[in-house]
Amino acid sequence: FNAEEKDLLESISALKSAVTVLSKHHGDSLLQVPRSHMLSVAATLQYQLRRHASLLQGSLTPSERRVAAAFVQAPQDYF
Repeated sequence: FNAEEKDLLESISALKSAVTVLSKHHGDSLLQVPRSHMLSVAATLQYQLRRHASLLQGSLTPSERRVAAAFVQAPQDYF
């Protein structure tokens, strides 16, 4: 459990860093992010959601899971 938790926390930290870098380079909007970057974010999110599904089950509401799943399926719809 501790190893999984550590890995999950590292993944969260990496995603936070990615959001910080993207927001610094793109101001208040992610509209200018290249499509390849958005697809990469969606793929990373999908991977982390699957990898840590049991840990996230109690953390994400059904609504949040639906939003994440929708973003993974069509990231371009959000920007």
